[in-house]
Amino acid sequence: MLKIWEVALKVWNNTSGRWLYLLGALTVAVLYGSALYLQYVLRQEPCPLCMIQRVIFIAIGLLFFIAALHNAKRLGAKVYSLLIALTALSGVAFAARHIWIQHLPKDRVPACGPGLDFMLKHLPLSDVWQEVMHGSGECAEKGWTFLMLGIPEWSLVWYVLLGVFALLVGWKKS
Repeated sequence: MLKIWEVALKVWNNTSGRWLYLLGALTVAVLYGSALYLQYVLRQEPCPLCMIQRVIFIAIGLLFFIAALHNAKRLGAKVYSLLIALTALSGVAFAARHIWIQHLPKDRVPACGPGLDFMLKHLPLSDVWQEVMHGSGECAEKGWTFLMLGIPEWSLVWYVLLGVFALLVGWKKS
């Protein structure tokens, strides 16, 4: 076991930050592709909180990709890593809210509201934001699961992993 750890540490130390940021961007691309698969193949319609979490994943992926393109040195890498980690932290907040809504008793679940597309077209942005944060009945539905975790739980796990990974890359010794 110690030998595996030594090999992994050697690979980590010999891999440039650019490639590690690119790995982060590719990971997010796979996660987003998985979300599209769930939506269009398995017919799991995303709720408003799911859509916001997707946007956060896209932002994280773009930050990873820009960091890979820029290939910044020490200070720049730390700035990119902090931006990615803070974005991931916002994802943790939305995912936690979503998980909380899914675990409410049936009588406490908010009523189903209009879809996010409808709200964005017909309501002021402040009202849309308030409705999305409040959650709706669609957000309380538990659809697809893997290893007994639903989509918001997996999102939470990935936000934490991506945020920690970004910080490790940013503070990696050259």
